[in-house]
Amino acid sequence: MTVTAEAQVESANTSDLERIISEKLDEMLPRKLEEIEANKTPQMSIIATKGTLDWAYPPFILASTAAALGWDVTIFFTFYGLLLLKKDLAAKVSGLGNPAMPMKMPFGPQWFQNIEWPMPNAIMAGIPGFENVATGLMKKTFKNKGVATVEELRELCVEAEVKMVACQMTVDVFGFSQDEFISDVQDYVGAASFLPVASKSDVCLFI
Repeated sequence: MTVTAEAQVESANTSDLERIISEKLDEMLPRKLEEIEANKTPQMSIIATKGTLDWAYPPFILASTAAALGWDVTIFFTFYGLLLLKKDLAAKVSGLGNPAMPMKMPFGPQWFQNIEWPMPNAIMAGIPGFENVATGLMKKTFKNKGVATVEELRELCVEAEVKMVACQMTVDVFGFSQDEFISDVQDYVGAASFLPVASKSDVCLFI
């Protein structure tokens, strides 16, 4: 057999081998990808930016629920959301920040509780202590409905190993000390450290 003939045979054998490998990959790869996807732990990243009582619930409810489902969850607390990590959690309802907020009374007969009381901005701004009253009413409503407090939801997140991450820039800007925050804060980082985590998440929420 000449050198040219040997090269042709070797080339043909290589071509057949490549074809067989390609066919096997086409057959096996979809199943392998499905297996990897089925065994993958979903990841969620939440950016918490607000510190009022009504806005404190969404990040903790979503995080604790996802963690209970087996998800890997990280919450990045920045700007006013950083207040949700303080040991002394004194979140209130800001009526002026919610001009369309209906007010329902958590006491009295049912017909009275069903009435929505729209509050104009002028009333919310002009009545001393309105914020404290609205906060008390909301807490009472949640308690009547069996909803956990923000503190309880935060503790659930801690127990479920939700990663609590604080924005170091916000800590510096607001002049906070790390001693003011719960010991369960896992890290104090900037956006550059959090973004790679968010980029790998299946779900990323800005709240």
